[in-house]
Amino acid sequence: MKKILVILLVAFVLIQFFPIDKNNPAPTPQLDFLTIKNTPESTAKLIRTGCYDCHSNESKYPWYSNFQPVAWFLKDHIDEGRRKLNFSTFATYEPKRQAHKLHEVVEMIENGEMPLDSYVLIHSDAKYTEAQKQELIKYFTKMENDIRLTHNLPAEQKK
Repeated sequence: MKKILVILLVAFVLIQFFPIDKNNPAPTPQLDFLTIKNTPESTAKLIRTGCYDCHSNESKYPWYSNFQPVAWFLKDHIDEGRRKLNFSTFATYEPKRQAHKLHEVVEMIENGEMPLDSYVLIHSDAKYTEAQKQELIKYFTKMENDIRLTHNLPAEQKK
């Protein structure tokens, strides 16, 4: 038993020598969702608080991101979040993809899937009240509908 604990301790110390890259890509305000959509400040604050750490190039790495293997999990989660939706590069998406992503955001907020429970556990300010959820749903729905109207895109099919 003692041997196993020593091996685990040595392994834990060794993996600390393999940190994650915490550098964010350069800011691109001209491509950022909040900028191009001229989002009202109160709504923008909600989006930044509950979405931007994982779904933008403005991730803020907390103190626990200095420890492996937690940092590896966190980095993987952020990379995946950016692949699925990156608000910092939103303007590069085709209009159809923009509308679809906003539709997905609304569904995830309505279903309580976003922000993730694991995120809200540590970032309590990202736990939205019902009124805040409705504000976000209304805003994202309006943005989706504006894109669909502007680009003559059909409504999203219900699942």
